[in-house]
Amino acid sequence: MNWHALDWSILGLPLVAGLLVLATHVPLGAQVLDRGIVFIDLAVAQMAGLGVIVADALGFPDRGVAMQAAAVTAALGGAALLAWTERRAAQQQEALIGVSFVLAACAGILVLAGNPHGGEHLKDLLVGQILWVDGAQLGWLALVSALVLVGLRAGVTQRFGRFGFYGLFALAVTASVQLVGVYLVFSSLIIPALATRSFAVRRRPLAGYALGAAGFALGLVLSALFDLPSGAVIAWALAGCGFLAAALHGRRAER
Repeated sequence: MNWHALDWSILGLPLVAGLLVLATHVPLGAQVLDRGIVFIDLAVAQMAGLGVIVADALGFPDRGVAMQAAAVTAALGGAALLAWTERRAAQQQEALIGVSFVLAACAGILVLAGNPHGGEHLKDLLVGQILWVDGAQLGWLALVSALVLVGLRAGVTQRFGRFGFYGLFALAVTASVQLVGVYLVFSSLIIPALATRSFAVRRRPLAGYALGAAGFALGLVLSALFDLPSGAVIAWALAGCGFLAAALHGRRAER
C-alpha cells in the first residue's frame, strides 16, 4: 500500500468532481427508476461521448468550447430522439434505449477505427479521467450542475414533459461523462437511487447523497492506496456502500 498517495492535493479535486456529479445524478437517478428507463443514462452518455469523439476527429481543441458544444449537441439530439420514441412507442422504450446505446458505441468505434490512439480514447470514455480533473473542468461542471438543479427546482420536467426531463438529463450527463466516464455516470445515477428506494420519500435524497459521497471518497482512497484505476474502484465502492445502506435499512425495517 502506498500511504504517500493519500495526498489532498491529488485527491481533493477528484472528490469535489464526484460530489458535483452526485448533486445532479442523485435526483435524476430517482426519476430514472420511477420512469422505468434505467439504461437511458448509458445511451445519452454514449451519445455525448460520440460527440466528443467526432469533435476530436475533426480536429477541435481538446476540452475547448467547440468540443463541449459538440458533446451537448449530440446529447440533446439523443434526448430529443428518446423523447420522441417514448411518445410514439412507449412499450418498446427500454429496448430502443438499448439499441441507441449500441449504435452510438459502434459509431464511436467506427470513427476511431483509423486512430492509432483509438483504444485509449475509448477507455477514457468508459472509465473517465477523474484523477486528472482541473479547476476549469470543475468550473464548467459546477455551472452545468447549478443550471440542472435550478431546472429541477423550477419543475422543468413537469412543465415541459418528456423533453424537459430528457433535456436536463442530457445536460447533466454531458458535463459528467467527460470527467468520470460512462461507467461512473451509470453508477452515480442508479446505485444511490436503487439502494435508497425503500427509504421514506423525504429521506431518500439525503441518504443517496451520503452513500454516494462515501462511495466516491472510499473509492478514491482505495485506488490511491493500491494504485488501481480510480473509476473502476469507485464504481465498486459505490456498490458496496449502496448494499450496506440497503441492508442496514432493511434490518431496521424488520424490527
